[in-house]
Amino acid sequence: MSPLSISQLTEQIRLTLENELEPVYWVVGELADFRLAPQGHVYFELVEKQGNQVLAKIRANLWQFTYRSVSAKFESVTGTSLKNGMKVLAQVAVSYHPVYGLSVNVKDIDPSFSLGERARLRQETIDRLTREGLLRLNARFELPQVVQKIAIISSASAAGYGDFVNQIEQNPYGYKVYHKLFNSLMQGNEAVTSLVTALERIKAETELLSLDAVIIIRGGGAQLDLDCFDDYRLGVAIANFPIPVFTGIGHERDETVADLVAHTRLKTPTAVAEFLLSGFREFEDNLGLVLQRLDRSTRHQLREEESKIHQYALRAKSLAGNRISLEAEKVKNRINRIDLAAKSQLKIQHLKLETIEKGLKKGLENFLQKQQEKLNNQENLLRQLDPNSILKRGFTRTELEGKPIHLTEAEIGDQIETFTLNQKISSTITQILKK
Repeated sequence: MSPLSISQLTEQIRLTLENELEPVYWVVGELADFRLAPQGHVYFELVEKQGNQVLAKIRANLWQFTYRSVSAKFESVTGTSLKNGMKVLAQVAVSYHPVYGLSVNVKDIDPSFSLGERARLRQETIDRLTREGLLRLNARFELPQVVQKIAIISSASAAGYGDFVNQIEQNPYGYKVYHKLFNSLMQGNEAVTSLVTALERIKAETELLSLDAVIIIRGGGAQLDLDCFDDYRLGVAIANFPIPVFTGIGHERDETVADLVAHTRLKTPTAVAEFLLSGFREFEDNLGLVLQRLDRSTRHQLREEESKIHQYALRAKSLAGNRISLEAEKVKNRINRIDLAAKSQLKIQHLKLETIEKGLKKGLENFLQKQQEKLNNQENLLRQLDPNSILKRGFTRTELEGKPIHLTEAEIGDQIETFTLNQKISSTITQILKK
């Protein structure tokens, strides 16, 4: 046998496949590496897996015209778009190209199969969460009647987020709700990771912000790409969250897994806002009723107390009259006793005063007599010490410069004066004898 060229070999392969294979086959596979080319064609791989192991894969093409009709039908039935990780039932024609090799051209995709597959996977997730005791774990929290501080998980650009915030902030009752946005993807392949990350960020700030609840809201667009809310990882994160989680992801179909594990599920963001505001209104109404009951009870109690006080007043008046008479008699008796005692005491004190007066008078006379005698003695002594008395007895007094001579240092030649009773004699010292 002569050797073949590569083109000859590939041509034989093409003809063999064309002759031996059916025109089309229905195959089940998972979409992988799904990408839309600028020309409108879609290129991807159909993969068969066992767990995480890839058993087989083949390149697949979905030409522009076919893709438009297939994707439109698929989205209208399933409510979502074709994307990576989705298991599909596809009608394919096997194709072999000498340069690009083996591939399949997708002719159709059965949306009913994917819908059933999604339902099966969703139910598996629900069953797993139920077995693990997580399905209603978040619902165990007692919701505050007034939810005042919330964290919001949504896309900042989503119309549903804007509607929610507007309804909360512009409510006609003036209720104040603190809210903080934790931005997240709400659809697409990365949505689950983004949502779980947002929950982790909120958990780190829950105590600091004193949060009452977490609100996951989505809306304002087509009801597509909600598969992320059926993901097991998101369900676990919501179930284990330490405070109540609300969902309002704006879809009309059956509840998602996120709805089932959440504390409270509401249909739309505006429904969540209305629920929160209704808590304020209910609390305000209940408070009004309590105040009314308190007012009625207080008025009734006041009437009863007024009646009791009136009865007590009458009894007190009667008792007081008797008591006053009794006490008045006691006071009168005491006054009489005090009067007698006072008179007796005054008499005793008067006698004491008379005795004291006599004693003082006698003592004063003796004291004055003694003092007079002392004065007489001192007068006699002073008379004896009078200089004139001394001079009368023949003594003289000598002075130097007006001072007694004995108090000075006299020198020879000094002029001195000597006083007798009737004379003043001036002398000059001519001699001083030392003793």
